[in-house]
Amino acid sequence: MTSVQKIIRPDVLAMTSYPVPDATGLVKLDAMENPYRLPDALAARLGERLAAVALNRYPAPRPLALVEKLKRAMKVPAGCDVLLGNGSDEIISIIAVACARPGAKVLAPVPGFVMYQMSARLAHLEFIGVPLTRSLQLDVEAMLAAIAEHRPAVIYLAYPNNPTGTLFEDAVVERVIRAATESLVVIDEAYQPFAEKTWMPRAAEFDNMVVMRTVSKLGLAGIRLGYLAGRPAWLAELDKVRPPYNVNVLTQATLDFLLDHIDVLDAQAAEVRGERARLATAVAALPGTTVFPSAGNFLLVRVPDATATFEALLAARILIKNVSHMHPLLANCLRLTVGSPAENAQLLAALEGSARRMGNNSAG
Repeated sequence: MTSVQKIIRPDVLAMTSYPVPDATGLVKLDAMENPYRLPDALAARLGERLAAVALNRYPAPRPLALVEKLKRAMKVPAGCDVLLGNGSDEIISIIAVACARPGAKVLAPVPGFVMYQMSARLAHLEFIGVPLTRSLQLDVEAMLAAIAEHRPAVIYLAYPNNPTGTLFEDAVVERVIRAATESLVVIDEAYQPFAEKTWMPRAAEFDNMVVMRTVSKLGLAGIRLGYLAGRPAWLAELDKVRPPYNVNVLTQATLDFLLDHIDVLDAQAAEVRGERARLATAVAALPGTTVFPSAGNFLLVRVPDATATFEALLAARILIKNVSHMHPLLANCLRLTVGSPAENAQLLAALEGSARRMGNNSAG
């Protein structure tokens, strides 16, 4: 037995690392990124701003002026604080570590964002997944029963959900929040720019709820910035787990600059929403294809053969996400990120070609 096998935790040895495929030379439609870059003039001004950043100094661990600016821009209600993270992934990890009392559990609907379960496992928390309904809606009665049985420390509700795109009904979400009197309920609003609905105005209303967001889907995936809004009592404790210099100086400077130009990012999100509607209509017209309603910047699509379709698109140099093996509810499902008009045209052409070949094969 090697020293690695003696020292690394057995559960870690048994795990596989988070898969990130190489997208070099491909039309990248697998990771729900905004397809639009900053306008050239704005990018040049940002470059000047970043050139003046003192790279020899540690970042401010609690950049108060930046946090206040973010709170104003994102309409964080009075009575709430904000915690910054290196993407929402780090915030999820912080929550898991801070709440990892012996026997504690994390609960979330499944299929859902894989990092809820992964972070729970790494913090030695038991993860409880509650299946969605066949129509991919929140099974509220099953959720309430699981809350009563397991009394989870943390409950995640993605609003909308990834990878399904489902925007759970507000009344159903509120039932879960009110029932979870012994839990912290995290409303994950990663795709809020495309849902155009939010729980942020109510973040101070409940003493057991916080709202988590990221700027990644807004068009800034490369800077890795997430934030959590909620009552100070929660954030003060979670802040104790946060690494002291977790948000670097370039990320802070980029955010500070672009909060003054949020209208540019909002306009890009509006373009993506329009493309989402057009792409959904076109894909739904393909034979044997079902497009599920989506409030994100992606579409969940069921096809006759997910693996064959995925491989056909890869051969056409288009990378999407095959989610068909993630959960039984996702059988033969693919997740398509909404791209630019040109990217979506390429995607649609490849899907149409794949559908024709499958039709010809079945006819033969």
